[in-house]
Amino acid sequence: QVQVVESGGGLVQFGGSLRLSCEVSGRASNIGTITWYRQAPGKAREMVAQITEGITRYSDSVLGRFTIARDFAVDGAKSAVSLEMRNLKPEDTALYMCNAAGINRLRGRDFWGQGTQVTVSS
Repeated sequence: QVQVVESGGGLVQFGGSLRLSCEVSGRASNIGTITWYRQAPGKAREMVAQITEGITRYSDSVLGRFTIARDFAVDGAKSAVSLEMRNLKPEDTALYMCNAAGINRLRGRDFWGQGTQVTVSS
């Protein structure tokens, strides 16, 4: 069974940095694109950053400030993706959630974590 667990959120001052981590358990060969989303109170969910076999994509609002990268695959049984966030702004405050898209045996399935809160004070 695939599980997605996010970590690394917290309170940071304007201009500060945070590093979020998304760990995806389950056979790595069945996990494709991993995407970070965020949702602020009263706002729609927004795609922040995405990685597919090394190819990355970012929303315009975070381009140049956030970096997504695959951290490791342990014995093919786990994957991890980090989101390095720099020069944080109050408008980056949101619940950050990780989504893992299934491929091969898990094609067509999406897996979500519970999210990690990021709060940026002005």
